[in-house]
Amino acid sequence: MGGVNRRRFIGMGALAATSVLAAPAPGADRSRSGPAADTADAPATPSRPRAAAVRPLFLGTYTSVAGGGSGVGLATYDPATGAIAGTGTVTGVENPSYLAVHPDGGTLYTVNEQQNGGVTAIALAEDGHHRILGTRGSGGAGPTHLSVHPGGRWLLSANYTSGSVAVHPIDASGALGERTDLVAHSAPPPGPGQDGPHAHQIVTSPDGGHVLAVDLGNDTVYTYRLDTTAGTLAQVSYARLRPGAGPRHLTFHPSGAYAYLANELDNTVVVCAYEPTTGLLTPGEPQSTGTPGANGGFPSQLVVTDNGAFAYLANRGPNTLTRYAVEAAGATLRLLDTVPAGGDFPRQLALSPAGNLLFAANQRSNTVTVFHIDQTGGALRPAGEPFPAPVAVCALPL
Repeated sequence: MGGVNRRRFIGMGALAATSVLAAPAPGADRSRSGPAADTADAPATPSRPRAAAVRPLFLGTYTSVAGGGSGVGLATYDPATGAIAGTGTVTGVENPSYLAVHPDGGTLYTVNEQQNGGVTAIALAEDGHHRILGTRGSGGAGPTHLSVHPGGRWLLSANYTSGSVAVHPIDASGALGERTDLVAHSAPPPGPGQDGPHAHQIVTSPDGGHVLAVDLGNDTVYTYRLDTTAGTLAQVSYARLRPGAGPRHLTFHPSGAYAYLANELDNTVVVCAYEPTTGLLTPGEPQSTGTPGANGGFPSQLVVTDNGAFAYLANRGPNTLTRYAVEAAGATLRLLDTVPAGGDFPRQLALSPAGNLLFAANQRSNTVTVFHIDQTGGALRPAGEPFPAPVAVCALPL
């Protein structure tokens, strides 16, 4: 799973200039300070409380594989019930396998996971007529992850196949400028069985002081400082995982003092201490994912509740979700249980902004499953039937 052959790519296709939508979907306007405000489905009365408005949900897919999607999927979800309804597609975006939104809610960003990698900006409109602002080259092959720096001026992306990370400026409209930096991971050397570095994720620390890049091929997490004037990265340290771990995805505890790593290849999770002043990440001992055997679990992603009480891990091999209690102010993960993911190959997880729903994008069953989160014990309960979505590899609820 960690090698370069695990993904298929095609060349960059022509980029459409407009969106094709089946129906309007809620969004946000760049002139607003955040996503569109909730509106009532019906007037409130003493006998009928005001109903919660549906919220936007964006879905990532592969457009280059059989049965894949035709662009970024558009949907809404009910923040109380978790019910999803499809509303259309933004076409003309190639292989949008990972999604992120600008802090002001006005622009959606996607990777273009293919040999000639790119990143695309999409302006979100309240009337649902979203508009593609353009695509920039990511400087490498197979970008799998991107994130927006908290200041909203820089887009960070990770090129899996070529093992590099890139920076693009974001202008006032949300559009992307020419790349300002590209850093290739060269040391330490690749782990056992790897053909080179494979950058899988790039994310900013909660304090905003450092950028961390997770490299599955080199069994390493790199820490950088981002020059927020020039848009360049300067490495300050790196954390080496045990050989063959295959770190895939890192998630911070809300305190910012700890981060949790999902290791794809050795089927473990690791609690890491994080020092905000220096950016130093110190990995602890590997822990169980709740799935049997040293291999075959293929954990993909951890998410942590906003109150820092629980963490959830997706396991693609057995199609399960692991629940952890977060203890000792974030320093400890205690495995509680595993439950069925409700789909095949849960590639990615996301929490709703309210923290009461968990979304799982199931790549091989072409579905998105939703779970209610018990606010006391963190238990997961399915929220209805899985929602059909072609080659679902990312779900982004707003």
